[in-house]
Amino acid sequence: MNPTLATILEVIFMPIVAFIIGLMMVLMMRKMAARIQRRIGPPFFQPLFDIVKLYSKQTQISHGLIHDIGIIMAVGGYVAAEALLPVPGMDGIAAKGGLVTLAYLTMVPSLGLALGVGQCANPNGSIGISRALTSMLAYDIPFIIVIFGVAYHFSSTNLVDIIAQQQAGGFSAWGISEMPILGIAGLFAMYASLGKHPFEIYIAPAEIATGPMVEMGGKFLGGLFVMQSFQLYTASVLYVTLFLGGGENWITFLIKCFAVLAVPFSLAYLFPRYRTDDLVRLVWKWPVMLSLVGIAFVMN
Repeated sequence: MNPTLATILEVIFMPIVAFIIGLMMVLMMRKMAARIQRRIGPPFFQPLFDIVKLYSKQTQISHGLIHDIGIIMAVGGYVAAEALLPVPGMDGIAAKGGLVTLAYLTMVPSLGLALGVGQCANPNGSIGISRALTSMLAYDIPFIIVIFGVAYHFSSTNLVDIIAQQQAGGFSAWGISEMPILGIAGLFAMYASLGKHPFEIYIAPAEIATGPMVEMGGKFLGGLFVMQSFQLYTASVLYVTLFLGGGENWITFLIKCFAVLAVPFSLAYLFPRYRTDDLVRLVWKWPVMLSLVGIAFVMN
C-alpha cells in the first residue's frame, strides 16, 4: 500500500479506535464507582446509549456561534491529538509531530469549553469553567515539567522514538524504571487533569449543578460526553507511552492503559472532594516538587 494512503487511513482510523476504547474506560470507571458505593452500575452499552440518546433529541438548543465553535474545539483538540499518539500497528503522524504539539492540543479542549460555556450566561456554568481553568493552571505546570524531563532523558520529543528506546531495553529501560519520581508526578498530574473524584471541582453537582454542563443539552451535551471518552484515552495512552514502554501488542497495551486509570481512581475514593484552593495548593506542592526533584535526577 502507498505509504501516504496508509498514513491517511491511520489518521482516520485512530480517532475511531480511541473513541471505542474511551467508551470502555468510561464504563470501567462508572462500574468501579458503583462497586465502591455498593451499587450494580450501568449496563455494558450505557455510555454509548447516553451519547446516541443525546444526539437523537429533536430539540437542539444552541447559545450562538461561539458556543458551537467552543464545543467543536473541545472535541476537535482530542481528535487531532489521537493522530499523534502511536499505538500498536499504527503510528499515524506521530513521527512528524511530537510532545510539544501534543501538549498544546491537550490544552485546546479546556479553552474551547470555556468559550462555549461563556455564551450560556449561567452563573453555575461560569463558576464551573472558572474552576476548570484554575485547575488547568495547577496541573499543567507539573505536566510540562514532566514532559521536559522525559524529552531530556530520551533526547527526543518524538513519541515513536521514545517507545522504541524503552522497548529495546526491556522493563529496565521503561520511563517508570529509570525516572520513578517523574513517573509518580506524571501520574498525579495526569489523574488531576481528568477532573475525576476527588478533583471534580468544576462539576461539583451538589454545589453548582454540574457546572459547565448545566446549560448544555442534546448534541452539545453529547459532544462533552464524547470529549470525556477521548480525554480518558488520551491521558492514559500518553502516560503509557512516556513511562510504561508503549504497547508491544494490543493486549499488553490495553492492560496498561486501563490499569493507569483504575489504580489512581480506586485510591481516589479514600479522599473527599477538594476545594479549588486546596487543589491548587496540593498540586503545586507535591507533583511540582516531585517533578523538579525528578528533573534534577535526570539531568544529574
